[in-house]
Amino acid sequence: MDWDKLRIFHAVADAGSLTHAGDTLHLSQSAVSRQIRALEEALNTTLFHRHARGLILTEQGELLFDATKSMNKRLEAASARIRDSEEEVFGELRVTTTIGFGTLWLAPRLPHLYEKYPDLKIDLMLEERVLDLPMREADVAIRMKEPSQADLIRKRLMSVRMRLYATKEYIQKNGAIDAATDISKHRLICQSLSSAQVAAGTTLVRHLLSYDVPSLFTVNNYYGVLQGVLNGLGVGVLPDYVTEDFPDLVRVLPDLESGEVPVFLAYPEELRQSKRIAAFRDFVQDEIISHRRKMREQAAG
Repeated sequence: MDWDKLRIFHAVADAGSLTHAGDTLHLSQSAVSRQIRALEEALNTTLFHRHARGLILTEQGELLFDATKSMNKRLEAASARIRDSEEEVFGELRVTTTIGFGTLWLAPRLPHLYEKYPDLKIDLMLEERVLDLPMREADVAIRMKEPSQADLIRKRLMSVRMRLYATKEYIQKNGAIDAATDISKHRLICQSLSSAQVAAGTTLVRHLLSYDVPSLFTVNNYYGVLQGVLNGLGVGVLPDYVTEDFPDLVRVLPDLESGEVPVFLAYPEELRQSKRIAAFRDFVQDEIISHRRKMREQAAG
């Protein structure tokens, strides 16, 4: 089977249009169309249904597109390994993690990584959905649970707990919260129970809601929860790592917290020798050591 025709087919199937695929491939629409017809003749099948709004894959086309997607991911992985220099760290690294951890902990620390490796390009993908690393949806992930796939290298980084926080100004204005029952006098800010989140956070929120909270402000990520707390809307449920960068936060009800949430770094076995992965892994580990030291200093102070 002609590799060039498969490459053109994949671009057309991905774009849903001969014109858009041609723009991507720097080919004319007629050239793309000829290649698709030639591939269909070689396979003796129809790959696309043509209509006024574009192209739709036939059942046979879907089968071939699944195969070319898999091939493309493998080629990207091979290309990434080839591009890794023996001495230098450069090129694109696709990192995925949750919205909360990515915005509140990881992104503010990335300047330290770029200072050391200015030619590195980080593509940070923040979403609660777990991306498929072996299928190359991302190169490396930081996840709030241990990955279950066997073909991943994983390293436990640290543990996180969800705790209650408010600002100093809020406490001064609304009074101290000395017992869990006092929550019934305050607005609770938290992730909505319908949002994707760690089970430990959901359990803590359910427990707090049992105290007849009079007012609730829910957001679908911890960045939004933090903004609500910082702006004095009430008492918020937040991961404990936020206190390092937001010293104005005061912990409320220190005896009340979620269960432990493990944080893992994971990447595909095939990227074991990647210089970019090694640089990112070492950077994260160094930042966590620094984070732990600062947290200890805050606790002692």
